[in-house]
Amino acid sequence: MEYSASVKKSALIVACAGGFLVPFMGSSVNVALPYIGTNFGASAVLLGWVNTAFLLASAALLLPVGRLADLVGRRRVFLWGIIMYGFASLGTGLAPSIFTLIVARIFQGMGGSMVFGTNAAILVSVFAPQERGRVLGINTAAVYIGLSLGPFVGGLMTQAFGWRSIFLMNVPVCLFLAWLVITRLRVEWVESRGEPFDWEGAVLYGISLVALIFGATRLLAPGGAATTLAGLAGLLAFFAWEYRCTHPILNVRLFMGNRAFLFSNGSALLNYNATAGSMFLLSLYLQYVRGFSPRSAGMVLLVQPVVQAIISPWAGRLSDRSEPRVVASLGMGLTALGLFVLAFMGEATPLPLVVAGLAILGAGFGLFSSPNMNAIMSSVDRSHLGVASAMAGTMRMSGQMMSMGLVMVVMSLILGGARVTPALHIPFMKCLHLSYFLLAGLCLLGVFLSLARGNLARAPQGTRPGVV
Repeated sequence: MEYSASVKKSALIVACAGGFLVPFMGSSVNVALPYIGTNFGASAVLLGWVNTAFLLASAALLLPVGRLADLVGRRRVFLWGIIMYGFASLGTGLAPSIFTLIVARIFQGMGGSMVFGTNAAILVSVFAPQERGRVLGINTAAVYIGLSLGPFVGGLMTQAFGWRSIFLMNVPVCLFLAWLVITRLRVEWVESRGEPFDWEGAVLYGISLVALIFGATRLLAPGGAATTLAGLAGLLAFFAWEYRCTHPILNVRLFMGNRAFLFSNGSALLNYNATAGSMFLLSLYLQYVRGFSPRSAGMVLLVQPVVQAIISPWAGRLSDRSEPRVVASLGMGLTALGLFVLAFMGEATPLPLVVAGLAILGAGFGLFSSPNMNAIMSSVDRSHLGVASAMAGTMRMSGQMMSMGLVMVVMSLILGGARVTPALHIPFMKCLHLSYFLLAGLCLLGVFLSLARGNLARAPQGTRPGVV
């Protein structure tokens, strides 16, 4: 079906605004954490839960929400999500205690999953196949711009108006987006209307994924390994249940009979494994080893997302004209190269070399993300677009959490329970080197996985390999 220019424009604005808002919030909160801790007298563990609660809620709900969007409507679920996100932002901004704040962050993560789990599906529903790479590239750029501006704008607002302002500023934005969806985006997409929702699978999936990710981030703590194994066992049980279920939240055959979908999601998981952990380590390196101020460190770290934002739209257009797997694989190779460059950093490494490594990382992420998303969304039938979008989001969130888990394990092995301080820069550099080599190795593995997915671009529409 061909949609009007007005519908296309509204869909692009809504999807990109949603894509910008969630990562912007996540990256700006990091700047405010010390102020939140001082305000509530919270321990480091409780402060960690301010972010972890959001990530776990988002990751656990992304896939069920994607299926729900295919059943009741992608526009409707997006609207519910942006409203919930706005109310939860109001709750976090007015929270009287750290515990209330964490609970509000859980609801914010739930709303964020509904936004992130449907925005790409809305774009693919509106735009023709030959336009998908371009608009998905624009959407990816919006995500990276949110990541880029978050620390800078969040720092300014926290310093000028207090930490609560970064949560409260979301409320009018969410209200505007809700108004835009209601008044301008009046088209709905319901590809699986009338089918029942798999509540048993949704509950099993959510509990298992939370156990797996939570256990992985605390692998060396008491009960961490057992929790991780329980999560893995639960996910295996989930896949077995979904295989037998008549109307599953995840059609397992999307993976079993669809190499493009399977390998594209696997590539995304490995690629996002390289993001959160590498930036976390580099932030500590710049401040504790090189003596940079938080503001100066933030300016250096801006290089990566800015390069990503510049390259992503171009990479998306390129994937419309050429084979997505080739572009995405090139991007993953560049990511591995950037990680290897940064793995050799020392106490006196010239800053231009660090910036060059970040620029290579940004170019790699930018070349990979939109073509890979294009491949994921083009490898399934329209009735599974919501699930495909949510699955890609799950790979992103899970990969980032697993990346932090890997870094935490390495730091626990080398530093033990010691805090990172300038006095411990020598063992910290051992952590950095080992972590970057491990992350680069995962990215290198992802290159081969990405290349093995098969061709999509030259296959006739409706007969693409693996389309279910």
